[in-house]
Amino acid sequence: MKVVENAIRTLAAAYSDRLNKQVLKRVEDMEWDDKSHYLIYQVLKVSLREGEMIDVYQNKGRFLYKYAGSFLEEAAILCFEYKFGEEALNRVKIPNTIGQKPKTFEIDCLVGDNAYEIKWRDATTDGDHITKEHTRMKVIKDAGYTPNRIMFYYPNRTQAIRIQQTLETLYLGAEGHYYYGDAAWQHIHEVTDVDLKGILMKIAEENMSR
Repeated sequence: MKVVENAIRTLAAAYSDRLNKQVLKRVEDMEWDDKSHYLIYQVLKVSLREGEMIDVYQNKGRFLYKYAGSFLEEAAILCFEYKFGEEALNRVKIPNTIGQKPKTFEIDCLVGDNAYEIKWRDATTDGDHITKEHTRMKVIKDAGYTPNRIMFYYPNRTQAIRIQQTLETLYLGAEGHYYYGDAAWQHIHEVTDVDLKGILMKIAEENMSR
């Protein structure tokens, strides 16, 4: 168990370092940005200083969400690799046998007959997302795999929740499984014997106590 925990710690440190470098570079670049649009901020009673902070944190947020998602998805795959070794295949591409676009679909982690789609969260409100996911599930099922979706954090907004509820129905209709929230963490723990959430909570507590 210590092996996978150390691997997750190493992964977290690498992502933290990359995130910090990206943010610092972006903030430096922003010093030279055209700020003429701040006129409109001020018309709306947003001060120059507040406008600058909003722009900085908006950019920080974009990087944070990107890296947070990629980190958690990779950490989950590490758990499968720890348990199943070479039997856990990641980033497996299968041809789209139903339509022309996209040409292939990617399975985040393939363990035996179980094809896992791993998301840290999914707040999309785009209806086309449902169509694409439905096609993806049918392609995976036709290839002889069981579609599984793991999503650690459920969205908060009503429209995004409706999208996820529809996806859950589609997964169940395809004889697949949809794990979200506590069920996602529990599934990782039960299948891989790795308490991923416990490890992440330990790392977070250590980081915040420094």
